[in-house]
Amino acid sequence: MTTELKLGFLASGGGSNVQAIIDNIKSGKLNAEACAVISNNSSAGVLERAAKEGIPYYHISSKTNPDDTSEAIINAFKSHGVNTIILAGYMKKLDPAIIEAFNGRVLNIHPALLPKYGGKGMFGLNVHKAVLEAGEEHSGATIHRVTHEYDDGDILGQKFVPVLPDDIAETLAARVLEVEHQVYTETLQKIADGEIEL
Repeated sequence: MTTELKLGFLASGGGSNVQAIIDNIKSGKLNAEACAVISNNSSAGVLERAAKEGIPYYHISSKTNPDDTSEAIINAFKSHGVNTIILAGYMKKLDPAIIEAFNGRVLNIHPALLPKYGGKGMFGLNVHKAVLEAGEEHSGATIHRVTHEYDDGDILGQKFVPVLPDDIAETLAARVLEVEHQVYTETLQKIADGEIEL
């Protein structure tokens, strides 16, 4: 049974994962629709990407909507028919109201092989430094369902990346990012095909 994926993106930075998903939709690799992009950062590169692609975009934060940030996010996404939220470097903890409004159909990508190296403070280069300090032979990227706890939901997809002897956090991060761009689309296509049920 196929599922129609109408994607809403939450991102705080450049949005390379958002771009990869959009590109894969345009090329036919992913059967989904990119409906809206929201950032909590008014100068985020992801908003420029959305504008260039002709996708509706919004800056919604505690500055723009101090009393009802979560409600504003929910309303913006609902107004564009979004049924699945994609977190792509969104640096704010998600309000449970948003998760509930979309029936748990909120996904995140983490630049490590969860359940290792997840939790509060584990983002960006912090994750890759922790992997290297622990002497791991592999790292990678994980797609998981978002819950009320950081990096705690069901794991829906993972892709491995070998840790090389001369790796530093930055080189490992670059190789993991390449894999992130692949595994998000692969996991979403499995959802679209009914292989993974949300």
